[in-house]
Amino acid sequence: MPQPSSAERPVPPGSPQDVRLDDTDRTLVTALLADARLSNKDLAGLVGIAPSTCLARVRALRTRGVIRGFHADIDPRALGHDLQAMIAIRLQPDARRAIVEYTARLTRYPEVLEVYFVAGANDFLVHVATASTDELRRFVGEQLNRDPAVAGTETNLIFEHTRGRRV
Repeated sequence: MPQPSSAERPVPPGSPQDVRLDDTDRTLVTALLADARLSNKDLAGLVGIAPSTCLARVRALRTRGVIRGFHADIDPRALGHDLQAMIAIRLQPDARRAIVEYTARLTRYPEVLEVYFVAGANDFLVHVATASTDELRRFVGEQLNRDPAVAGTETNLIFEHTRGRRV
């Protein structure tokens, strides 16, 4: 079985909340958020450090779990998924013991873009993309609502999605 690329390789579990970043690390992270395709040489020049130092710092940020990966941001409409929605999912009380397993199950659906485990009346917010309202209805009705772990769902269509500043 082929090994995942370095962009896909999972980072070891850690607690990035406990990680203290110095000004150089913050500048590196901010630059990579703006353009994750920067070459090491260009990134080093932008930050004002040697390329070897830059490479070592980026590797350390990945090892510590600060940088979790590098991703392409693809517009789902380009793939024929013209309809996006946020689905709130409330689990059955006895299913809450299996949050990790349920999260893994959700991420296996091709319609699912992102999964958020949340506090409040619902347990999850799930961002999905489908080709049509019929496909969305089928997904919610035949996949989500038929799952015995699910107590209920509420679907909200997304008219527009705008990214905020990410740091």
